[in-house]
Amino acid sequence: MIRPDPSELQELVRELHQQRTAWLPSGLGTRLHWGAPVAPDCLVLSTARLDRVVEHCGGDFTISVEAGLPLQELQQRLARQGQWLALDWPWGGGASAAGSIGGLVARGMAGGYRQRYYGVRDQVIGLKLMRADGVRAMAGGRVVKNVAGYDLMRLFTGSWGSLGLITELTLRTLPLPPCRRGLLVWGPVPQLDALVNRLLASSLTPERIDWWSPVLAERLGSGGGGQLGGPGEAAVLVALASVDAPALEEQLGWIERQTPLPTRRLDAEALAALLAALSEQNAGHPVETAAAGSGEHWLLRLGVRPDRVAELLDEPALRPVAVDLAAGTGLGLAWAEATTLTAAQVAELRRRCRALGGELTLLLQPPNSSLPAWEDAPSRPLIEAVKRAFDPLGQLAPGRLPGVAPAAAQAAAETTAAQSGISR
Repeated sequence: MIRPDPSELQELVRELHQQRTAWLPSGLGTRLHWGAPVAPDCLVLSTARLDRVVEHCGGDFTISVEAGLPLQELQQRLARQGQWLALDWPWGGGASAAGSIGGLVARGMAGGYRQRYYGVRDQVIGLKLMRADGVRAMAGGRVVKNVAGYDLMRLFTGSWGSLGLITELTLRTLPLPPCRRGLLVWGPVPQLDALVNRLLASSLTPERIDWWSPVLAERLGSGGGGQLGGPGEAAVLVALASVDAPALEEQLGWIERQTPLPTRRLDAEALAALLAALSEQNAGHPVETAAAGSGEHWLLRLGVRPDRVAELLDEPALRPVAVDLAAGTGLGLAWAEATTLTAAQVAELRRRCRALGGELTLLLQPPNSSLPAWEDAPSRPLIEAVKRAFDPLGQLAPGRLPGVAPAAAQAAAETTAAQSGISR
């Protein structure tokens, strides 16, 4: 991995372009093994030394940062000003292994906070990047209401380094809520589904409504007062925020009156600890182990229509698996030991997700599995056209192009490399 000084970055990228060398844009390198594999001899170029806060306009609730700034450091700086970036920590390791803000945007995966604050791309209002040939470009700006240039922010969010190197980001910040409360509810999936539907149809605006599979509910819900649910029961976590504590208590009371199921109230400290545990323990699979390529477990990104989440949780293959799904979006993660699931079961889960109006992405899989990380999207021709426009030599992240099945992406990258003489 190369960690160039900011003053050397552009010249280095130009040299790689002239030498027709394949390379992979990276942040801090914590999750290089997620998603589709790239060529093993692909050079990794890290933005770890691009770690400055460029400008924080607290009154406008925007902040401009270099892409290599660690997410943990960014949140700490904002907290000192009473603000925060409304995003979850990435899976595995918690805040200490959250990675860089550029890497977070490149993966584009939002967690439960999307219920109220929308996704990663909705937090990005400006972007600076470097193309594969070393040419700098920018889009958006440093104010929330900005329509300058092409909407590269949405294009690059979730691009997995396949289109260019993100160098700087301008982000939307929010005031830290002065009051937070939570409610855990246990029970059979059908009764929980009825409660979730009432919540989604109500005038309440929770920060998050998270579905937990029975395995995850048992693992996390037993703390802070003992397990309330029975064996094999799922759970729903509702998190609320407001400027007024009595209003939160009233909302919690209303939710409790909507269901006969057992509940546990969480104060701000208990809620924060539970969310930290959700990010950090994850079946004991720290992200450092995953990044080292041990490959001893599954990490799946699941997506279905929000009204079909209960059906997905009822799938037999998911019963022994830890699953965390956002009720309002139908998106979430599932993780398990390598021996818990077979490749055939995961392939069937993928078919089931498609039938329920969504998809399944393989972020990590055991070494004896060769399933594609993602499948061809209906818009594959358009995706490939955009790729050619930004990276005509196919130098960036060869084989890793979201929306194009890895085998097809790798074949295209090898063809481009052969035609242009790129060193692999």
